[in-house]
Amino acid sequence: MIGIIDYGVGNLFSLQSSFAAIGEACVVTGDPAEIRRADRLILPGVGAFADAADKLRRSGLFDLILDEAQKGKPLMGICLGMQLLFEKSFEYGEHQGLGLIPGRVEPIAKTIAPGLKIPHIGWNALQFRHKSGILEGVEEGSHVYFVHSYHAVGCEPFTTAVTEYGGLLTASVQRDNVAGCQFHPEKSGQVGLAILKNFAKL
Repeated sequence: MIGIIDYGVGNLFSLQSSFAAIGEACVVTGDPAEIRRADRLILPGVGAFADAADKLRRSGLFDLILDEAQKGKPLMGICLGMQLLFEKSFEYGEHQGLGLIPGRVEPIAKTIAPGLKIPHIGWNALQFRHKSGILEGVEEGSHVYFVHSYHAVGCEPFTTAVTEYGGLLTASVQRDNVAGCQFHPEKSGQVGLAILKNFAKL
């Protein structure tokens, strides 16, 4: 059973529908007992880093996620959920993340060419960097759907794919049992479904 963590931030219905489409059982839950029972965890997220991190802490799920990941349970963060995996974010101040993957989250404006639209919205190709279980069988150059103004930096040893948008932006990461996608696999067609199916096998 895959647990999609509900902490008040995230596109939960699309994720639930995507797992149903590939025949994988999942539950949307903020209940600690259900999260502990789940075989794998998805940390979704949209919006601001500080608000999401605060909701995780106030709900008591921040330490629970850390504990489950450190026990070896597969965990995948999506979009803002991926950003929360890192040590800190510089989105409107400096805010602490889960610290499961070394690195920090910074504005894409520091990386991309001047004049490009922010947020970065749309379909972009994946360029592979390091091997990743969640990208198994996915062809390099496959397009996935992004919506973001921030991305992870300083995480090169764990960067599994980047994308080109007037500069190279971190697209996906993995460190042992913890993985993340800056893009939305649940909005990325067959490629996204393949990534979710790979995660269900980790």
